[in-house]
Amino acid sequence: MINPTPRHFRKPNKKVMRNTYENKSNKLRFGDLGLQATEKGLLTVQQIEAVRRTITSKLKRKGKIWIRAFPDYARTAKPKEVRMGRGKGAVDHWVCCIKPGRILFEVKSKDLKIVEEALLFCLRKIPFHTQLIKRIIKL
Repeated sequence: MINPTPRHFRKPNKKVMRNTYENKSNKLRFGDLGLQATEKGLLTVQQIEAVRRTITSKLKRKGKIWIRAFPDYARTAKPKEVRMGRGKGAVDHWVCCIKPGRILFEVKSKDLKIVEEALLFCLRKIPFHTQLIKRIIKL
């Protein structure tokens, strides 16, 4: 599973998720097919790992996968049945904050039909709406 490197300040303040469009990572850079987010949301480490496993099992080592979503934001939680106060809870899990338009996964393979089938199968493992995008090949 993906985990970030240890930090000096592990518990960040809560982010405000705005519905603005992603400007930085909104184009395919490495692969021919990819998954692009169409709405905002949070992607956990377990969800990223589930998508990675399904893509690798469908491809059967006949392609390459790039994970463009890295979980770098810590979410904290207090244990159950603990009274209010006494500080912030410990780090519970890591998430990646996703804006609309961000590329989450990219895949490159010679057999595009299998890749498209694998990515369409992975749409149900992501908790927000995504779409399949293809690279336009100019001759």
